[in-house]
Amino acid sequence: MKLVSWNVNGLRGISRKSGFWDWFNRTGADFLAFQETKAAPEQLGDELLNPAGHLSYWSSSQVKRGYSGVVTYARPAPEEVREELPDPAFRGEGRVLRLTMPAFHFLNIYFPNGQRDEGRLNYKMGFYEAFLAYAEDLRRDRPVVVCGDFNTAHKPVDLARPRENETVSGFLPIERAWLDKFTAAGYVDTFRLINGEVGGAYSWWAMRSRARERNIGWRIDYFFVSSELAGVVKGAWLEPEVTGSDHCPLGLELEI
Repeated sequence: MKLVSWNVNGLRGISRKSGFWDWFNRTGADFLAFQETKAAPEQLGDELLNPAGHLSYWSSSQVKRGYSGVVTYARPAPEEVREELPDPAFRGEGRVLRLTMPAFHFLNIYFPNGQRDEGRLNYKMGFYEAFLAYAEDLRRDRPVVVCGDFNTAHKPVDLARPRENETVSGFLPIERAWLDKFTAAGYVDTFRLINGEVGGAYSWWAMRSRARERNIGWRIDYFFVSSELAGVVKGAWLEPEVTGSDHCPLGLELEI
């Protein structure tokens, strides 16, 4: 089973770029999970709503058009689909989709960015805690796979310039401590599981100063699995050569 995740930074825009649909069809993925779609289904044509061979499931922002949003394209039909977190304080921005499959719950999440101000950082940290409570509740039923843009680099190896960014949201001690808490709860970073502590492996680059060309990046996009699935992880990778967004796709292969 193959899963792919990508913060596309605008689905309508990226779908019009050369090579997108070739890449989409070439993945052969059972699931493609996109974040930051910036679109609602009623704004889209049939090509994006119903790509051949895929079902599509959407969660869109109710607070502002052209903001946030996630979609999951699936070949196998899920048993159940749910949007949003249970906590009403963190609903409405179209950040969460859950597909329940026979072997696991699959969560596609666009986590908040905390850089705007202290209030937004507090929202991000609250969202993290509400998500972890939700994941732990789901895990009582079956294992969990979660992917998406977490908007935090976990360790110094996960960004090109850790020292310069210690006071920047996305690498703050409080944000990194939550990822420590998450992994301590039994959620496995599949890229590190397969690839070890390899450096220079990033999923996001600022859109300035030729950051991507120079590989001055951050790894803030992840596939995590609950520890029950660690033994069936057969591959985990990044695709920095795939362009069109300020993020790159990442993938996961499970032997299920």
